[in-house]
Amino acid sequence: MPRQVRLDAPGTLHHVMLRGIERRAIVTDDADRHDFVRRLGALTMQSRTAVYGWALLTNHAHLLLRSGPDGLPQLMRRFLTGYAQAYNRRHERHGHLFQNRYKSIVCEENGYFVELLRYIHLNPIRAGLVGTLGELERYPWSGHGILLGEVAGSWQEREWVLSWFGNTADSAKRAYREFVAAGVGQERRPGLVGGGQVRSGGGWSVVRGRSRQKAGNGRILGGEVFVDTVLREAEERIRRQLEVRRNQSGMTEAIEEVCQQAGVSPLELRAGSRRRQVSKIRALLAQRLMEEFGLSLAEVARELGVSLSAIAKSLQKRHTE
Repeated sequence: MPRQVRLDAPGTLHHVMLRGIERRAIVTDDADRHDFVRRLGALTMQSRTAVYGWALLTNHAHLLLRSGPDGLPQLMRRFLTGYAQAYNRRHERHGHLFQNRYKSIVCEENGYFVELLRYIHLNPIRAGLVGTLGELERYPWSGHGILLGEVAGSWQEREWVLSWFGNTADSAKRAYREFVAAGVGQERRPGLVGGGQVRSGGGWSVVRGRSRQKAGNGRILGGEVFVDTVLREAEERIRRQLEVRRNQSGMTEAIEEVCQQAGVSPLELRAGSRRRQVSKIRALLAQRLMEEFGLSLAEVARELGVSLSAIAKSLQKRHTE
């Protein structure tokens, strides 16, 4: 079965779960834990990904984050690949470290954000890694201590999270402590981790038909309106991607045809040549790619191998000639 397209767009709230292959450990000692957290912090800051909560356990980890401008898949690919390679070198092992792909659930913010935050931060207690809430506050491998100012972690969105619980730092921390404490006796919450991926052999229209399932039973956690909105937006993104793929062969043929007629090499065209003849052909192609294939200026610039400003200038010059 082919892999499903990730439900993601910049600014999407996700509950991400990573698990070791065959339930094996993904961290063996504190050196591994330090490396895991260091890489996560550095990459989320670089990618402008907001991390609200997280918990690193022995054979799995939970993250509550909002994807940055480049989206979730690119961040996770860099993080998981880099960490797994470092782990394998350090422990002289080979093969996969993580189980399949990471699991991500798109979450509706209102009604689920604070519940997810509490669920994730109580994981070390449920797993028996710490025994009390006092120990959890000093536990360095979770975002709970960072929110309460007991553990360092400038890469985590501390102030924004606390703003959900109060208007001042002290009142917010007090309310957050009480909220987490109230959840200690709760049983596991399978609805917050998803009951399995929504699968469909008939495209997103079939998936949307199943959207009225129990919230959390799939890749989306939220109410009916939220689920429908996410699936509709995902379907639109996929449609645009398919159109780009279909148009790719036509664009290639158009570029080669114009270059052949003008006696210009496509390689020279994409190499950024400023030769007058090449510049004229580039402006002609830019206009054509925008009108016939619906490309934006940025997409045209990538297709023709020059900067966006260069395309804009060539089009302006073409219109004034």
